[in-house]
Amino acid sequence: MTRVGLLLLVGCLSGCAFSTAGDGPPARDKRIPNADATPRPEPRSASGNPPFYEVYGIRYYVMQDAADYRERGVASWYGKKFHGRPTSSGEPFDMHAVSAAHKTLPLPTWVRVTHLGNGRSIVLRVNDRGPFVDNRLIDLSYAAARELDLVEAGTGLVEVEAIRFDAPNVSADSERVPVALLYMQVGAFGDLTNATRLRDRVRATVAQNVFIASDESRRQPIHRVRVGPIASVTDFDRISDQLRALGIDEVRLVNDD
Repeated sequence: MTRVGLLLLVGCLSGCAFSTAGDGPPARDKRIPNADATPRPEPRSASGNPPFYEVYGIRYYVMQDAADYRERGVASWYGKKFHGRPTSSGEPFDMHAVSAAHKTLPLPTWVRVTHLGNGRSIVLRVNDRGPFVDNRLIDLSYAAARELDLVEAGTGLVEVEAIRFDAPNVSADSERVPVALLYMQVGAFGDLTNATRLRDRVRATVAQNVFIASDESRRQPIHRVRVGPIASVTDFDRISDQLRALGIDEVRLVNDD
Protein backbone atom coordinates (compact mmCIF):
# COMPACT_ATOMS: atom_id res chain seq x y z
CA MET A 1 0.00 0.00 0.00
CA THR A 2 1.28 3.48 -0.80
CA ARG A 3 1.92 6.02 1.95
CA VAL A 4 -1.13 7.97 0.76
CA GLY A 5 -3.26 4.82 0.93
CA LEU A 6 -1.89 3.99 4.36
CA LEU A 7 -2.65 7.48 5.66
CA LEU A 8 -6.19 7.26 4.32
CA LEU A 9 -6.57 3.90 6.01
CA VAL A 10 -5.20 4.98 9.38
CA GLY A 11 -7.10 8.25 9.29
CA CYS A 12 -10.54 6.73 8.72
CA LEU A 13 -10.50 3.30 10.33
CA SER A 14 -10.14 2.12 13.85
CA GLY A 15 -13.33 0.59 15.21
CA CYS A 16 -14.34 -2.80 13.80
CA ALA A 17 -12.12 -2.82 10.73
CA PHE A 18 -10.11 -5.91 11.43
CA SER A 19 -10.31 -9.35 13.06
CA THR A 20 -13.20 -10.02 15.42
CA ALA A 21 -11.44 -13.00 17.01
CA GLY A 22 -11.95 -12.89 20.76
CA ASP A 23 -14.98 -10.63 20.46
CA GLY A 24 -18.30 -11.33 22.11
CA PRO A 25 -21.14 -10.05 24.27
CA PRO A 26 -20.60 -8.17 27.54
CA ALA A 27 -20.29 -10.07 30.81
CA ARG A 28 -23.40 -8.21 31.92
CA ASP A 29 -25.98 -6.88 29.47
CA LYS A 30 -26.46 -3.21 30.31
CA ARG A 31 -29.59 -1.97 28.61
CA ILE A 32 -29.38 1.78 28.28
CA PRO A 33 -32.10 4.20 27.09
CA ASN A 34 -31.83 4.81 23.37
CA ALA A 35 -31.91 8.56 24.00
CA ASP A 36 -29.66 9.50 21.08
CA ALA A 37 -31.54 7.37 18.54
CA THR A 38 -33.72 10.18 17.24
CA PRO A 39 -33.12 10.34 13.47
CA ARG A 40 -32.01 13.80 12.40
CA PRO A 41 -30.01 15.37 9.57
CA GLU A 42 -26.33 15.68 10.51
CA PRO A 43 -23.22 17.04 8.78
CA ARG A 44 -20.54 14.61 7.69
CA SER A 45 -18.07 13.81 10.44
CA ALA A 46 -14.59 15.31 10.22
CA SER A 47 -13.03 11.85 10.12
CA GLY A 48 -14.05 8.62 8.43
CA ASN A 49 -15.12 10.16 5.12
CA PRO A 50 -12.14 10.14 2.74
CA PRO A 51 -12.92 9.84 -0.98
CA PHE A 52 -11.57 6.28 -0.79
CA TYR A 53 -9.52 3.96 1.41
CA GLU A 54 -8.00 0.48 1.22
CA VAL A 55 -8.23 -2.53 3.52
CA TYR A 56 -6.62 -5.91 2.77
CA GLY A 57 -5.82 -4.69 -0.75
CA ILE A 58 -9.43 -3.78 -1.58
CA ARG A 59 -10.34 -0.18 -2.35
CA TYR A 60 -13.61 1.23 -1.04
CA TYR A 61 -15.17 4.48 -2.29
CA VAL A 62 -17.18 6.47 0.25
CA MET A 63 -20.57 7.53 -1.11
CA GLN A 64 -21.19 11.24 -1.63
CA ASP A 65 -24.60 10.91 0.03
CA ALA A 66 -26.99 8.19 1.15
CA ALA A 67 -30.01 9.34 -0.86
CA ASP A 68 -32.20 6.41 -1.92
CA TYR A 69 -29.71 3.87 -0.55
CA ARG A 70 -31.29 0.46 -0.06
CA GLU A 71 -29.44 -2.86 -0.05
CA ARG A 72 -29.83 -6.38 1.25
CA GLY A 73 -27.09 -8.62 2.54
CA VAL A 74 -25.60 -10.23 5.62
CA ALA A 75 -25.31 -8.45 8.98
CA SER A 76 -22.79 -9.41 11.65
CA TRP A 77 -22.15 -7.74 15.03
CA TYR A 78 -19.30 -6.58 17.26
CA GLY A 79 -19.04 -6.06 20.97
CA LYS A 80 -16.65 -6.13 23.93
CA LYS A 81 -13.40 -6.36 21.95
CA PHE A 82 -14.01 -2.87 20.55
CA HIS A 83 -15.96 -1.32 23.44
CA GLY A 84 -14.53 2.10 24.29
CA ARG A 85 -12.31 2.33 21.22
CA PRO A 86 -12.73 5.24 18.80
CA THR A 87 -15.00 4.56 15.85
CA SER A 88 -14.02 5.75 12.39
CA SER A 89 -16.04 8.93 12.97
CA GLY A 90 -14.03 9.58 16.15
CA GLU A 91 -16.78 8.77 18.66
CA PRO A 92 -16.14 6.05 21.25
CA PHE A 93 -17.78 2.75 20.42
CA ASP A 94 -20.40 1.74 22.96
CA MET A 95 -21.59 -1.84 22.50
CA HIS A 96 -24.60 -1.07 24.70
CA ALA A 97 -25.76 1.71 22.35
CA VAL A 98 -27.56 1.13 19.06
CA SER A 99 -25.16 1.85 16.17
CA ALA A 100 -23.49 0.17 13.19
CA ALA A 101 -20.53 0.10 10.81
CA HIS A 102 -20.70 0.17 7.01
CA LYS A 103 -17.96 0.21 4.39
CA THR A 104 -19.15 3.04 2.13
CA LEU A 105 -22.07 5.02 3.58
CA PRO A 106 -21.19 8.57 4.65
CA LEU A 107 -20.59 8.95 8.38
CA PRO A 108 -22.93 9.45 10.05
CA THR A 109 -25.95 8.03 8.22
CA TRP A 110 -29.28 7.07 9.77
CA VAL A 111 -30.67 3.80 8.43
CA ARG A 112 -33.46 1.35 9.09
CA VAL A 113 -32.17 -2.23 9.43
CA THR A 114 -34.70 -5.03 9.00
CA HIS A 115 -33.98 -8.65 9.88
CA LEU A 116 -35.41 -10.48 6.88
CA GLY A 117 -35.67 -13.73 8.82
CA ASN A 118 -37.96 -12.54 11.60
CA GLY A 119 -39.29 -9.17 10.46
CA ARG A 120 -37.77 -7.17 13.34
CA SER A 121 -36.76 -3.67 12.31
CA ILE A 122 -34.87 -0.83 14.01
CA VAL A 123 -33.54 2.62 13.12
CA LEU A 124 -29.91 3.29 14.01
CA ARG A 125 -26.94 5.52 13.28
CA VAL A 126 -23.97 4.34 11.19
CA ASN A 127 -20.80 5.89 12.64
CA ASP A 128 -18.06 3.33 11.91
CA ARG A 129 -16.35 1.46 9.07
CA GLY A 130 -16.58 -2.28 8.43
CA PRO A 131 -17.17 -5.19 8.30
CA PHE A 132 -14.23 -6.19 6.08
CA VAL A 133 -15.30 -9.80 5.59
CA ASP A 134 -16.59 -11.38 2.37
CA ASN A 135 -20.34 -11.09 1.82
CA ARG A 136 -20.96 -8.94 4.89
CA LEU A 137 -22.97 -5.75 4.42
CA ILE A 138 -23.21 -4.17 7.87
CA ASP A 139 -21.73 -4.68 11.35
CA LEU A 140 -24.20 -4.00 14.17
CA SER A 141 -23.34 -3.02 17.70
CA TYR A 142 -24.16 -5.66 20.30
CA ALA A 143 -27.22 -3.66 21.39
CA ALA A 144 -28.53 -3.35 17.82
CA ALA A 145 -27.98 -7.07 17.19
CA ARG A 146 -29.83 -7.85 20.40
CA GLU A 147 -32.83 -5.77 19.29
CA LEU A 148 -32.94 -7.65 15.98
CA ASP A 149 -32.42 -11.04 17.67
CA LEU A 150 -29.11 -11.65 15.87
CA VAL A 151 -26.79 -12.17 18.82
CA GLU A 152 -27.03 -15.94 19.17
CA ALA A 153 -26.86 -16.71 15.45
CA GLY A 154 -24.06 -14.18 14.94
CA THR A 155 -25.25 -13.22 11.45
CA GLY A 156 -28.51 -12.73 9.61
CA LEU A 157 -29.99 -11.59 6.32
CA VAL A 158 -31.03 -7.96 6.52
CA GLU A 159 -32.20 -4.99 4.51
CA VAL A 160 -30.51 -1.63 5.11
CA GLU A 161 -32.36 1.48 3.96
CA ALA A 162 -31.24 5.08 4.44
CA ILE A 163 -33.71 7.26 6.33
CA ARG A 164 -35.38 10.03 4.36
CA PHE A 165 -35.93 13.06 6.54
CA ASP A 166 -38.68 14.41 4.30
CA ALA A 167 -40.78 11.35 5.22
CA PRO A 168 -43.23 11.78 8.11
CA ASN A 169 -43.19 9.88 11.40
CA VAL A 170 -39.65 8.51 11.29
CA SER A 171 -39.25 6.53 14.50
CA ALA A 172 -36.30 4.68 16.01
CA ASP A 173 -38.56 2.21 17.83
CA SER A 174 -38.27 -1.47 16.97
CA GLU A 175 -41.09 -2.86 14.90
CA ARG A 176 -41.98 -5.92 12.85
CA VAL A 177 -42.50 -6.03 9.10
CA PRO A 178 -43.82 -8.89 6.95
CA VAL A 179 -41.24 -11.55 6.14
CA ALA A 180 -40.85 -12.31 2.42
CA LEU A 181 -39.07 -15.05 0.51
CA LEU A 182 -35.61 -14.01 -0.63
CA TYR A 183 -33.71 -14.84 -3.79
CA MET A 184 -30.26 -14.05 -5.15
CA GLN A 185 -30.44 -12.21 -8.45
CA VAL A 186 -27.40 -12.93 -10.61
CA GLY A 187 -28.34 -11.16 -13.84
CA ALA A 188 -31.03 -9.27 -15.76
CA PHE A 189 -31.39 -9.28 -19.55
CA GLY A 190 -33.59 -7.85 -22.27
CA ASP A 191 -32.77 -10.91 -24.38
CA LEU A 192 -34.30 -14.18 -23.14
CA THR A 193 -31.57 -16.15 -24.90
CA ASN A 194 -28.88 -14.51 -22.78
CA ALA A 195 -30.89 -15.10 -19.61
CA THR A 196 -31.34 -18.75 -20.53
CA ARG A 197 -27.64 -19.14 -21.19
CA LEU A 198 -26.75 -17.74 -17.76
CA ARG A 199 -29.43 -19.81 -16.03
CA ASP A 200 -28.08 -23.01 -17.54
CA ARG A 201 -24.51 -22.08 -16.64
CA VAL A 202 -25.42 -21.38 -13.02
CA ARG A 203 -27.71 -24.41 -12.79
CA ALA A 204 -24.79 -26.68 -13.75
CA THR A 205 -22.82 -25.52 -10.68
CA VAL A 206 -25.25 -24.35 -8.00
CA ALA A 207 -27.16 -27.02 -6.10
CA GLN A 208 -30.23 -24.84 -5.70
CA ASN A 209 -33.27 -23.85 -7.72
CA VAL A 210 -32.19 -21.55 -10.57
CA PHE A 211 -34.90 -19.93 -12.68
CA ILE A 212 -35.84 -16.99 -14.89
CA ALA A 213 -38.39 -14.45 -13.64
CA SER A 214 -39.69 -12.59 -16.70
CA ASP A 215 -41.50 -9.27 -16.59
CA GLU A 216 -43.49 -8.90 -19.80
CA SER A 217 -45.42 -5.82 -18.61
CA ARG A 218 -42.67 -3.44 -19.71
CA ARG A 219 -42.31 -1.99 -23.18
CA GLN A 220 -38.98 -3.83 -23.20
CA PRO A 221 -39.42 -7.16 -21.35
CA ILE A 222 -36.78 -7.99 -18.76
CA HIS A 223 -35.66 -11.50 -17.79
CA ARG A 224 -34.06 -11.89 -14.37
CA VAL A 225 -31.95 -14.92 -13.44
CA ARG A 226 -32.51 -15.85 -9.80
CA VAL A 227 -31.41 -18.50 -7.32
CA GLY A 228 -33.41 -19.57 -4.31
CA PRO A 229 -35.26 -19.13 -2.11
CA ILE A 230 -32.40 -18.33 0.26
CA ALA A 231 -33.22 -19.55 3.76
CA SER A 232 -30.10 -18.61 5.72
CA VAL A 233 -26.71 -16.90 5.76
CA THR A 234 -25.16 -20.35 5.27
CA ASP A 235 -27.07 -20.70 2.00
CA PHE A 236 -26.06 -17.19 0.95
CA ASP A 237 -22.36 -17.76 1.65
CA ARG A 238 -22.27 -21.18 0.00
CA ILE A 239 -24.00 -20.00 -3.17
CA SER A 240 -21.92 -16.81 -3.28
CA ASP A 241 -18.76 -18.93 -3.27
CA GLN A 242 -20.12 -21.11 -6.08
CA LEU A 243 -21.07 -18.06 -8.14
CA ARG A 244 -17.68 -16.47 -7.55
CA ALA A 245 -16.05 -19.60 -8.98
CA LEU A 246 -18.07 -18.89 -12.15
CA GLY A 247 -16.79 -15.31 -12.23
CA ILE A 248 -20.09 -13.87 -10.97
CA ASP A 249 -19.30 -11.37 -8.21
CA GLU A 250 -22.27 -9.00 -8.43
CA VAL A 251 -25.37 -10.51 -6.81
CA ARG A 252 -28.14 -9.01 -4.74
CA LEU A 253 -30.94 -10.25 -2.55
CA VAL A 254 -34.45 -9.57 -3.85
CA ASN A 255 -38.06 -10.52 -3.16
CA ASP A 256 -39.83 -12.70 -5.67
CA ASP A 257 -41.67 -9.79 -7.28
